[in-house]
Amino acid sequence: MSDSLSLRDITDFAEALAKEAGELIRREREESTLRTDYKDQTELVTHADVLADEFITNAIRERFPNHRILSEETMPDLTQAEHLDTPLWIIDPIDGTVNYAYGHPQVAVSIAYAERGQVQVGVVHAPFPGETFRATKGEGATLNGQPIEHSGATSPRQSLFATGFPYTKDNLEPLIKRLDAMIHQCRDLRRIGSAALDICWVACGRLDIYYENVSPWDFAAARLIAWEAGATVGHFGDVPAGYPADLWGRDILISAPEVWEPVRSILRTASGYE
Repeated sequence: MSDSLSLRDITDFAEALAKEAGELIRREREESTLRTDYKDQTELVTHADVLADEFITNAIRERFPNHRILSEETMPDLTQAEHLDTPLWIIDPIDGTVNYAYGHPQVAVSIAYAERGQVQVGVVHAPFPGETFRATKGEGATLNGQPIEHSGATSPRQSLFATGFPYTKDNLEPLIKRLDAMIHQCRDLRRIGSAALDICWVACGRLDIYYENVSPWDFAAARLIAWEAGATVGHFGDVPAGYPADLWGRDILISAPEVWEPVRSILRTASGYE
């Protein structure tokens, strides 16, 4: 444990950072002219993304100078997830940037803390509705301080699912096949636009199923929250040997426990895995 702090202390620190960053991005959208740009010619980024990222990473560096940081905007080096010797912070300053730019409320600050490749702390703060999801490993998950749990869904046919799509559109066919299979065998689809909130909504029962290919900063915190809320978390594809499953973002599947295996089978078949 770092500097004699308990995991709960670290969770409190992460929550305070997430809320301050949330206030920053809320204020930027409401009081400033929104400045936008593109990274890799396709993915929208705002000035607020960078400001919030720098605020969070600077605060972590000051408090924990020996820790590593994996953050979407300022330090997006995915190889950080492969080094297990030093504690790692995984940060998305604005998950749901397109929502943010369009004035939608489904926007979140996501902060996770991992030791030896296993996420121990997760905080997802949605500043516009004022909702804070948090979990400390082994202590359950909460929304604004109240315990949460998954929906208890028992059948894919009666389940509401969420997924997302990449900014690059050159390899959509496998995703469309999965979507076609799921939409025919589940109740309906919701496209929320924030992976962190998708997963947290599974954790609190607003959704039954979530699957997607995403980056660690999109899901690391929310995955722990869902796990601590009793959801089943895993992958419908294979995780490379030696790579920490908590941080592997391809073929993620998170759902109420009783529908996880049947949905995994649907997605594997649609993907040509079996």
